Amino acid sequence: MKYFLIAGETSGDLHGSNLITAIKSIDKDSEFKFWGGDLMSKATDSQPLKHINELAFMGFWEVLINIKDIKNNFKICKNQIEAFSPDAVIMIDYPGFNLRIAPFVKSLGIKTYYYISPKVWAWKKKRVFKIKKYIDQLFTILPFETEFYNKYNYKVNYVGNPIMDEIQYFKDNNSISPKKTIAILPGSRHQEIKRMLPTMIKVARSYKDYKIVVAGAPNFDKEYYKNIVGDNDFEILFDKTYSILSSSEAALVTSGTATLETALLNIPQVVCYMANPISYIIAKNLVKIKYISLVNLIMNKETVVELIQNNFNTTKVKSELDKILIGGDNRDKILQDYSKLQQLVGKSGASKRAAILMVKDLK
Repeated sequence: MKYFLIAGETSGDLHGSNLITAIKSIDKDSEFKFWGGDLMSKATDSQPLKHINELAFMGFWEVLINIKDIKNNFKICKNQIEAFSPDAVIMIDYPGFNLRIAPFVKSLGIKTYYYISPKVWAWKKKRVFKIKKYIDQLFTILPFETEFYNKYNYKVNYVGNPIMDEIQYFKDNNSISPKKTIAILPGSRHQEIKRMLPTMIKVARSYKDYKIVVAGAPNFDKEYYKNIVGDNDFEILFDKTYSILSSSEAALVTSGTATLETALLNIPQVVCYMANPISYIIAKNLVKIKYISLVNLIMNKETVVELIQNNFNTTKVKSELDKILIGGDNRDKILQDYSKLQQLVGKSGASKRAAILMVKDLK
């Protein structure tokens, strides 16, 4: 079978690579073309038709000023799909692009699979009707999503969270032993890192007895980070996020998939986020959810503190970090909640379960 995959972000590249590996183990004659990153490239032993470095536009304002490139990407993608003529197009998260390309794919009579549901439960709920119309099968990774889609009479495949595949593998092959280290996870996009990293580093530097380690995104180099922050008094490691977290006492984490990864590795955290002011105002009026972190959304309560926009400042970040370091008031409570979170997320094997369902449907 021939598969065309579309991932537009770092997390999608990771999950796409695991899905490709799982499909290859079942469909021995599988052939792939894809939009993605280095991990998907490694899994297929081929280069992406479009790299994620060219695709990640974060926020309403950023999308607006890059609209010409985005429109051109749609044209390129359509031409590539037609030329390859795949048996299935697998869309991985990245809803702003994927839900717009889906009607075109469907018009060609090609099977459409969506791996990792768009967060329609947070905003743009009308997207559910587009999903029902143009997506043959939807594979969800969050436990509460099944109930949400049931309300719209749309059956989904809950396969569990693919993060658990990576987490379980890491736990099986490494020990988790927190030391006097503060982990900094500033995100993977340029806009995120530029807004988040300086404040995170400034706070961490106030803990003189602690080592500071930054989890670097693979699409940047050390000079990039040092140019943003200045002094070279912290360590930057690439492709070592789990190792960094497992040897840290606590973490400052930009909201996103990393918040759930941090929790599943049992590391107390402060969730931080600052967007472009215009994008934030628009989002605040559109997004109808109580929390921004996956940890709190799954638990349906404030397990970890979220410091957003004006609340993301050195005073408040330091105050919350004090509470989760060893001896802090909130540390034990967070760790207790993490145990419940683990049960809700479930076991590893999401990629394999999704692959089995896809291949079976195609045969």
